[in-house]
Amino acid sequence: MASLSEIKKPVLLEIALFDSHFRDAMKSRVALLDKITYYIVKTKGKQFRPLICILTAKMLGEVNDKTYAAATLVELLHTASLVHDDVVDNADQRRSFFSINALWKNKIAVLVGDYLLSRGLLTALSKKYFDLLEVLSVAVKEMSEGELLQLEKARRLDITEEIYYQIIRQKTASLIRVSCRCGAQSVTEDPAVIEHVSIFGEQLGLAFQIKDDLMDINADVTGKPKILDIKEKKMTLPLISALQAAPAGIRKEIISDIRSRSEDEAVIRKVLSFIHDYKGAQIAHQKMNKHRDIALQALEQLPANVARNSLSQLCYFVTERTS
Repeated sequence: MASLSEIKKPVLLEIALFDSHFRDAMKSRVALLDKITYYIVKTKGKQFRPLICILTAKMLGEVNDKTYAAATLVELLHTASLVHDDVVDNADQRRSFFSINALWKNKIAVLVGDYLLSRGLLTALSKKYFDLLEVLSVAVKEMSEGELLQLEKARRLDITEEIYYQIIRQKTASLIRVSCRCGAQSVTEDPAVIEHVSIFGEQLGLAFQIKDDLMDINADVTGKPKILDIKEKKMTLPLISALQAAPAGIRKEIISDIRSRSEDEAVIRKVLSFIHDYKGAQIAHQKMNKHRDIALQALEQLPANVARNSLSQLCYFVTERTS
């Protein structure tokens, strides 16, 4: 598996220029807001979505001002969604750093998320990139709907595999799909190319979320699984797959245990054993690889060059990563 630094090699200069655009887009006249956005930049993650955006543009043409605007818009909207998610989940940490709401409380965190969202929209409007604004606005709508659908279904624990895919397609895959699409739209108007790119992004996004599900129940660098999804009563693909394979009586018992005592250590161990016994993780892993392979097939319809090679390597990075 190629490392992320190796995958970035064809666009190192472009990533550096994007970082400058991103920092400029978050500037404010309010000292508190500048302090918080500086903290966000300092604790940034892998910047996976802008990387996809820039690599897609590089694969199809020359990276340009519209590409940087697209990558900046994508990352601003993604960051805004993370800030809001941490408030919704009452999370104290993000990427091993304190979350915004943990340091500055919920009210400020919500307002910061709103500010980032508005800055993203204004980035597109100021350049009159209305096509980017349209597709990203749809993604924001889908992300919100996916989050609300998950919250609604978590109360009853009646998420089927079909509903699970609806949730992750909206909540996670939509923004990864749009990251690819916006990168493409910054350099081409060819509808067939944009369609292949969109399929690639969505399938990669589905694989990305299933890998997150698997990492939650697999041992991390500390030798222990995080098991946050079970504690939060989230129905993930490994659990859904195991429930589908189990007899009705056992299925009902497991759902009852999660509903009533999801934070109980004994229940957590029982659920992990249940997922293992009914091969939930194995089934989910096979489906994750299937989505990765569909993404790779879509990628093969696009120009062969070093940027496409990096996107291909990124597919394997997503499905084999440990964090």
